[in-house]
Amino acid sequence: MNGQPDGGATLPLVIGAGAPTDDLHGLLTARRAELRAGLRRHGAILLRGFPVGGVDGFAEAVRRFSGEPLAYQERSSPRTTIKGHVYTSTEYPAHEEIFFHNENSYRSAWPMTLFFHCVQAPADRGATPLSDVRQVLRALDPAVLEEFTRRRWMVVRNFGSDFGLPWQEVFDTDSREDVDRFCAANRVEAEWLPGGRLRTRSVREAVHRHPETGEAVWFNHAAIFHLSSLSPDVRDGMREMFDEEDLPNNSYFGDGGAIPDEVMAHVRDCYRAAATRFDYHEDDVLIVDNMLTAHGREPFTPPRRIAVAMAEPTAEPSTGPRAEPSAGAGSR
Repeated sequence: MNGQPDGGATLPLVIGAGAPTDDLHGLLTARRAELRAGLRRHGAILLRGFPVGGVDGFAEAVRRFSGEPLAYQERSSPRTTIKGHVYTSTEYPAHEEIFFHNENSYRSAWPMTLFFHCVQAPADRGATPLSDVRQVLRALDPAVLEEFTRRRWMVVRNFGSDFGLPWQEVFDTDSREDVDRFCAANRVEAEWLPGGRLRTRSVREAVHRHPETGEAVWFNHAAIFHLSSLSPDVRDGMREMFDEEDLPNNSYFGDGGAIPDEVMAHVRDCYRAAATRFDYHEDDVLIVDNMLTAHGREPFTPPRRIAVAMAEPTAEPSTGPRAEPSAGAGSR
């Protein structure tokens, strides 16, 4: 697959070391303005052949380019802290695909820039495929785009079953009061259920404008959270285990209406049509503009070790009255 971002720029822009001893940190400092301009044009940069210097060197590379790495808040996938705010990539089984998404796009604030460091390349496949969400937006059926723009989208999440992350891990607290305060501050509706379970609803925009380039982008988690995006066997198992309102994650239109499976299939096709992939080499550093480029994960043959970091917090602007969940949203 070959993705072609706006203007014919390749995805990602590849910058290779001239010699094995080339200084990655020096490059990021001396050419920072040039590299950041390249990131905005291409959507992602792959730095290849540079000695990174382990987790400390990776964290320093993040600082040179984007400032301090961010904590992983309001989590949606299992990760382990490596050191500080450097984490493992999502710890799902190796045979599972992770579909395209923009990191934390279900939140009211998200990282603008993502960093991936290949500590150990997979034996087979295991790429971090990339999809240009400017292209995704242009490829969407106009009627689908209009409906998402008008109605927005909503994620319903349930915590407290034996499946998925517990709310204590997602919100990094054992206090219900802390959760309530976090949700109130981040435009998340929290509902406490019997047995210590928690259900949350968040209504977000489906289309945003990049704060620097001004480009319209398809920026949301609607596809990856939608039940139809799971493999058929997993989807069938979920339906046997849970009533719809109790599914660990599912996405809807912002007024609570169901998103038809065929609409999500079209959206997924648009991501795939705008996608590209590359095989990891040891010590690769991939920098991703999180608002221009969605990422995923291929199934792989272990071992595979990818360290990740996030930086440059960006908040959703106030856009006036929100589409409120209808009564019983998430129970269709």
